[in-house]
Amino acid sequence: MEAAPRLKAEIWVKALIRRCEVEGASAMVVRRGDATSGVVLIKINRLDGTATILTPTRAGDGSFLWLAGTGPNPVPEADADAYIERQRKFDPDLWVVEIEDRAGRHFLSEPVA
Repeated sequence: MEAAPRLKAEIWVKALIRRCEVEGASAMVVRRGDATSGVVLIKINRLDGTATILTPTRAGDGSFLWLAGTGPNPVPEADADAYIERQRKFDPDLWVVEIEDRAGRHFLSEPVA
């Protein structure tokens, strides 16, 4: 069985930003990675000094999902930024998209665990 073709990271990021804007939230690229295959982290900034980082992963059955890399609850924004910096050291092609939304919405179509 062939793997499904992957959408280029840059196109996926642009689509996410547009989805956020349509819903009235602000989203921006704060770190640009490899246009074709860079991994994307999502920083959800609740505009109250806290944030959550979502990181992509695969479930046991191979399906795509997002995990809260910083844990189930929002953390101080400085902790979220430190998490991103640690990941950046391992992956120089990393993308970071920051979504500013007081309700903590992520606007992702894939499941978030």
